Amino acid sequence: MKTDRLRRIIKYSDTYRHMIESKVKDFYSFAGMNCEKELLNIMQIVRPSFEKKGYLVLELPFADEEIGAFYYKGDGIGYIVLNTSLPKVNVNFALCHELYHVFYQGSSCETKVEFGNDHCFEHEEEFAANLFAGMLLMPESSFRFMYHKFKQDSGEDIRDIILRLMNYYQTPYMAVLIRCYELGLPETDHIPADLLNSDKDRIRERFIDLWLDDSILNGTKKDDYIHLEEIVARMGKECIGTSYLSEKTLNKVLQNMRALYSEIKGD
Repeated sequence: MKTDRLRRIIKYSDTYRHMIESKVKDFYSFAGMNCEKELLNIMQIVRPSFEKKGYLVLELPFADEEIGAFYYKGDGIGYIVLNTSLPKVNVNFALCHELYHVFYQGSSCETKVEFGNDHCFEHEEEFAANLFAGMLLMPESSFRFMYHKFKQDSGEDIRDIILRLMNYYQTPYMAVLIRCYELGLPETDHIPADLLNSDKDRIRERFIDLWLDDSILNGTKKDDYIHLEEIVARMGKECIGTSYLSEKTLNKVLQNMRALYSEIKGD
């Protein structure tokens, strides 16, 4: 990421921070959570909230590693599909990014991996969704406290502070970096060029040096497809029994699902 782009993101945060904060608080209320509590298992909190909105969250390994997640809402149920080929930290962030779109925008889209491409996320709704995800995953009071805690542990090395925060909140490197600067936590607003280097191998190497959990840098490869097909098949057979659906139609639905699944996996 280039410095000028990071500054545009921070400027957006300064301008719209209170608006997005109100939406974060609204979601916490919807989920029955205290807004200052860290969401230690984001999926466990978010999945039931999506279900209340009529969306099913699915985890699938994609062949395309540029896409972090996408969502779709048809005439019936909606789907949030997360790419488990990507690191867990990216999936966590993509989930919360999509949460903003579903709850506060309601238009289908796909979410790219992170912040690496300087031409991605230039639309205002994408800046908003990223700001929302960062606030939700890294609550301000908790984040401030942990920043200073890890500052002591890191000998004030800003990169090590970021990596420790990344490990603690299980969020992407660039998301943590942005959160640090939008909250004004570094002693200077000067952003070292080297700090913008989020090279995956370098991050993993330092994670290991710091005894951090480098498994969060891997994809889980979790695959919900079989469970989904079992649910659809069971519900379909129930509908056949009540004459709402023919066996031919159910087989066609399952066939289409398998074709889409094969396309997503790149088989």
